[in-house]
Amino acid sequence: MIDRATAERIKDTADIVEVVSDYVHLTRRGSNYMGLCPFHNERTPSFSVNRRRNFCYCFSCHKGGSPVNFIMEKEGISYHDALLHLAKKYGIPVEERTLTDEERQLQSLRESMLVANEWAMNKMHADLTSTDEGRDVGMAYFHQRGLTQEAITAFHLGYALDRPTALADAARSAGYDIETLKAVGLVGVSQHGSLYDRFRGRVIFPIFNTSGKTVAFGGRDLKGGPAKYVNSPESEIYKKNRELYGIYQAKNEIVRQDKCFLVEGYMDVIGMWQAGMKNVVASSGTALTDGQIALIHRFTENITLLYDGDNAGIKASLRGIDMLLSHKMKVKVLLLPDGHDPDSFARDHTPEEFRKYVEEHETDIIRFKIQVMLTDAGSDPLRRSEAIRSVVRSLACVPDPITANVYIQECSKLMDVDEKIISRETRRIRSEMLEKIRLEKRFEAERQRLDNDPSSDHPLSSPNLEDKSINQDCATTVSNTQPMAVSSPLLPLEKQVARYCARYGVMDFCEGLDAEGKPYWLNVAEYIQAEMEADKMEFTNPGFTRLLQAVTDLRDRYLDDLGHIREELESEKQKKREEGIASIAAKELDISSIEREEEALDKRLEEEAMEEERLYAASYTGRILASAEDDFVRRFACECLADIKPLSRRFDRMGSNLPEHERLIDLVPRAINEWKQGNLHLSISRLTQKIANAETNGDHEAMMKIMEEISRLQRIQKEAAKAIGDRVISPRSKF
Repeated sequence: MIDRATAERIKDTADIVEVVSDYVHLTRRGSNYMGLCPFHNERTPSFSVNRRRNFCYCFSCHKGGSPVNFIMEKEGISYHDALLHLAKKYGIPVEERTLTDEERQLQSLRESMLVANEWAMNKMHADLTSTDEGRDVGMAYFHQRGLTQEAITAFHLGYALDRPTALADAARSAGYDIETLKAVGLVGVSQHGSLYDRFRGRVIFPIFNTSGKTVAFGGRDLKGGPAKYVNSPESEIYKKNRELYGIYQAKNEIVRQDKCFLVEGYMDVIGMWQAGMKNVVASSGTALTDGQIALIHRFTENITLLYDGDNAGIKASLRGIDMLLSHKMKVKVLLLPDGHDPDSFARDHTPEEFRKYVEEHETDIIRFKIQVMLTDAGSDPLRRSEAIRSVVRSLACVPDPITANVYIQECSKLMDVDEKIISRETRRIRSEMLEKIRLEKRFEAERQRLDNDPSSDHPLSSPNLEDKSINQDCATTVSNTQPMAVSSPLLPLEKQVARYCARYGVMDFCEGLDAEGKPYWLNVAEYIQAEMEADKMEFTNPGFTRLLQAVTDLRDRYLDDLGHIREELESEKQKKREEGIASIAAKELDISSIEREEEALDKRLEEEAMEEERLYAASYTGRILASAEDDFVRRFACECLADIKPLSRRFDRMGSNLPEHERLIDLVPRAINEWKQGNLHLSISRLTQKIANAETNGDHEAMMKIMEEISRLQRIQKEAAKAIGDRVISPRSKF
């Protein structure tokens, strides 16, 4: 376990821009940063990162949160492990006890797999450098291929000892579960039921994801066996179509140079990296996928495909063109001289020579495709026609109309085909593609609707309760003393009150009186709590109750932090005042004018400091709760921080331009009164049903008592309606 003080230090230190930048290339846009969402494939940036609030959010898929929540979502790890991840990033020491074998067995499957892969990577790297067999076989191969120790270390290359169960035996001795090693493909089972190491006798290429986690391995045979390469199977932690070899080592350089080289094999990546071309990744011999392209696009939109100059290289360069163009990538291709692959070419040339060759020989992908297709078709009319259609299909994948039009003009000249014909055919194919996408989205929406319907027996899949939204959580989590239907109107009313608590809970709200009649300030959460106690109201969702308690517990911490902020603001104000006074003195004004300017300066600086303090207070609660250990509290806080739409239509109609945190004196009481009226309406509805039952039983005395209670509640309801400013809601109406 991580002690609370260390956990808070980790959360306070983590900077959302720095954390997200490990996964996404961010571009400054005003006070925020924007990038491609790391949670889903997209071509237009919709992922926003706000350093002031220490918060990120995708306006498309609605994922994001604080640094802790972001790491949990992106890596699929627990709250505890997300803290460890951030502690490692920022060099914060964390003292933890070693897990027992029993505790290790209880870890989630994903966590266990990552731990097992990390151990295996270190074991095989040590076997490469520290055993006679590793040095004589594995290291000799790498040296033969010209690899330096720096490259071997940077890519954590290894060697699997050529003994049937060397790795499995070592894993047992270290306390690792063999079933986990089977799941990640490190250990296999023969037809006779005996264990064996799948990578034995091979040099090892670990595959990392963007955060540096070891998700898979590639092993190259050195003895001329039937399978030159053996790769890890797909698993809970490894999806081949979403990973690229070398992305962890290359991502920073890709961002710096705003360009990525894509090659085919492990050695191509390492050879180019070693030669100084470090912005290179490999698809590891697979056809390029949407997931891999989206991964590259998070860091750059410029990509150059690097292949051998033989026929196989030419064919490889044409694969995936349409997908690359549809992702708004700026694609070029470079064929190396015959007899060279990227590895050998990098070793035979200096980085400067390599870069110069790239600049002189890389070709736009459409122009390259035209040259290759028409050359291959020769003078055969049918083959030329098919080649032109293939090029037009690629043009239809270009989403930007200006770029597409430029390509059409270029293609018309190079292929000697009327521009209007190419344009018309491009539009036709694009329409077919868009219609296909619409049908696929419609099918997916229907599938999700069926999947999320618990009463459905649709065979595609069953509902995934872990992926329910906050609204669904609120609807299904009810009070033990007062069961409620999923469609209860009180849940959204409660949520509105809880939202103000989660966003602005520690902000000063109004004056109250203590037991001695002395005034003191109530913050938003304390006001909500006092109103609930006065009217004997309780949240039907226990998560909201925990949320309210978490916010009230923040008071002392907030006041302490606010004191430090005030000191910083005062220091900054004094510095600005000195600069302002110097500027005024330089104007050589008369005494009266100097006094007016100094007075205006002091007023402006005081207003700026007060506004900074208000913004700090307005963002404090949500920023802290967005890293809470309680899953419900954290998720709800993240949802509230991401909610930028005003909840009150009343103020929309009035045309108020005030920010929400300056309208709380109206919004919070209104939300509480709406919730209170909802409770009253529900109580009246239940009493009305009791009247019907009493009438059926002929119990007139009970009917009179119930009617008196209804009249009392209706009077209270009218008062609540006046406070809200709306008409009394009919008992038959719906919320």
